[in-house]
Amino acid sequence: MNEASLPDKARYTFGGDEHLFVEISEEMSLSAFFKGMAICNTLRQQAVPGVTEICPANAAYLVRFDPDVILPDDLLEILRQIEANLGAADMNMKTRIVEVPVLYNDPWTHETLMRFRERHQDPSSTDIEYAARINHRESVDAFIASHSGAPWFVSMVGFVSGLPFLYQMVDREQQLQVPKYLSPRTDTPKQTVGYGGCFSCVYSVRGAGGYQMFGVTPAPIFDPEQKLPYFKDLMVFFKPGDIVKWKPIDRAEYDRLIEEVGAGTYQLKIEPVSFSLQEFMADPDSYNQQLLKVLYGN
Repeated sequence: MNEASLPDKARYTFGGDEHLFVEISEEMSLSAFFKGMAICNTLRQQAVPGVTEICPANAAYLVRFDPDVILPDDLLEILRQIEANLGAADMNMKTRIVEVPVLYNDPWTHETLMRFRERHQDPSSTDIEYAARINHRESVDAFIASHSGAPWFVSMVGFVSGLPFLYQMVDREQQLQVPKYLSPRTDTPKQTVGYGGCFSCVYSVRGAGGYQMFGVTPAPIFDPEQKLPYFKDLMVFFKPGDIVKWKPIDRAEYDRLIEEVGAGTYQLKIEPVSFSLQEFMADPDSYNQQLLKVLYGN
């Protein structure tokens, strides 16, 4: 694994009077993500007076603060000290692993993508056919196997309410890469599983979007009414640091799960897990298998 060392010192930039933007790395990597998460977690634990919001992202984070309570340079020094004191133990986290069912090649995203072919790199193929070809997979089924085979980290949540950005836990040379549409669509079905750059995502609500569309999940990930069991604590399900395993399903299974969602009985498969970045980087494939044993118990 070529991400074993943490990125060099972060770059700090003030944004107006109330924000401090911190760029961990110019490119996405699991080590950059973990470094940012470790700093944000430590800052949150310190409960620094005047810090009002902490927003982790893929390879950066943003802190909002009240300059009447804490001086900007004082906050900057606190963050630099946290960064300087990071150790190997900070690259471990207690999180959860979640199975998310996906109906790939579903009829709803297919109907939508066909209405926007003029905005696509290859109007003669579907999004997933295009993705399979440019990633040198021999078929759509082989691409689905690559997309769903290894777990993914939720590296940030945003864009629309509860939308997770996910980064696959594989060696850099195995990463899938797919560009966004040439220009955004004005429509994307709710709970579409999309892909742009090196990130997968789930569109929590219907709306505009530019990521390639591969399928849909029956599992809501944003629910203001908090009807389903896994929304007991928050209306947004995903959190940075969550680990996701996609599970390909067929139409019959999708319809059955949609009925459970409508009845308010559907429950995602969720298991607590401890994650070590160092152990993962030493042998990603074996470590992923250990994670899946936690999820499936075998």
